[in-house]
Amino acid sequence: MAEATCCGLDFGTSNSTLGLMEKGKATLVPMEGEEVTIPSALFFDFEEHAVHYGRDAIQTYLEGGEGRMMRALKSILGTPTMQEFTMVGSERKPFTAVLGLFLQQMKARAEARIGEELTHVVMGRPVQFVDNNPGADREAEQTMRAIAQDVGFTEIEFEFEPVAAARDFQQLATQEEIALIIDIGGGTSDFTILKVSPSDLQEHPGNSRDQILANTGIHIGGTDFDRWLSLASVMPLLGYQSPMSKEGRLMPVGYYHDLATWQKINFLYDHKTHSELRYLRKEAREPMLLDRLIKLLELREGHRLALSVEQSKVTLSDQQETELLLSFIEQGLRAGISRADLIESLEDGTERIKRTIAEALAMASVSGEAITAVFLTGGSTKVPYIRQSLTGMVPNAKVIEGDAFGSVGIGLALEAQRRFQ
Repeated sequence: MAEATCCGLDFGTSNSTLGLMEKGKATLVPMEGEEVTIPSALFFDFEEHAVHYGRDAIQTYLEGGEGRMMRALKSILGTPTMQEFTMVGSERKPFTAVLGLFLQQMKARAEARIGEELTHVVMGRPVQFVDNNPGADREAEQTMRAIAQDVGFTEIEFEFEPVAAARDFQQLATQEEIALIIDIGGGTSDFTILKVSPSDLQEHPGNSRDQILANTGIHIGGTDFDRWLSLASVMPLLGYQSPMSKEGRLMPVGYYHDLATWQKINFLYDHKTHSELRYLRKEAREPMLLDRLIKLLELREGHRLALSVEQSKVTLSDQQETELLLSFIEQGLRAGISRADLIESLEDGTERIKRTIAEALAMASVSGEAITAVFLTGGSTKVPYIRQSLTGMVPNAKVIEGDAFGSVGIGLALEAQRRFQ
């Protein structure tokens, strides 16, 4: 089989990549211009009757295009929402069809680049699509398989995302290592522990599955970090946890959790939510806070808010303080956020991730001190607090930087070559 007919596809919660082999080397195919990553976002443009993807989707939305923004759809795999329909303008679309549009676009762009049809694919998947629910996990993989078939792939296999990242790490190994692969993506955190040596790779290139000692994962990722930061530092300005007229009663929190969750934002734009908030405003002690929330939803600017929170998280990786400007809701409105605020909002989730890594170490029957290398991939490994908390569990390990957004795609391309050629 020609190299170019098979590929590795990393469909991520926040960003996606597609990798293939060219002249014996795993490479990522440019998806937008020369950018090899594409944000996992779609914008249905009601004015142009077109669909925009990736950065183009986000930019069209931010420029005020009339339409519907959708992002982080991977997070609904394995949940009941996946079987539902959603309104896009006047048309009801199944969520599976929306995911299919995005994967079809990635496939078509790659094929246009290489001039050949891609028929065989190894798709990345988290260790657990849904925590502690094997049935839902199987259903999520089956859904992804069906979508991949619908967009034209004839042979479809899956690989755990941290195992794919481990394949990329193996290319960098210069001595025997017991390595911890940390992959913190947009929706999940996944971990692999493996033993590898350069001699093994020379004799059995790309095939050291028997050296993988443990895989674990948890459904926590970058979009969760964004949500927790938003709830702690921004949503109180819109009435989150504000008092109602009745003593001891607070504003219901469900609206705010949905507004801080990418894949649920669009559900807040319906008439039912609008009516409920108008009623609650009458019962609120600080109705002006509810006025802000109502205006935000009337303007359908929930995704703009989520993008601003995400950017604030990134900014706080380099700065001690930042201001999130909310003048699109109310003139002069802003939220001051410090790195200490970010750390406080991430503490609980980071501790849960650490417990999952501890489970991996126990499964592998190795101590944290025995790990000689830690390989970091995924955008959230760039957040200093998360990075330091996790690498502190393996004090003797050298830290190796993987491609934050590309290591999984590279590893999947290597795995596709191993399986199909």
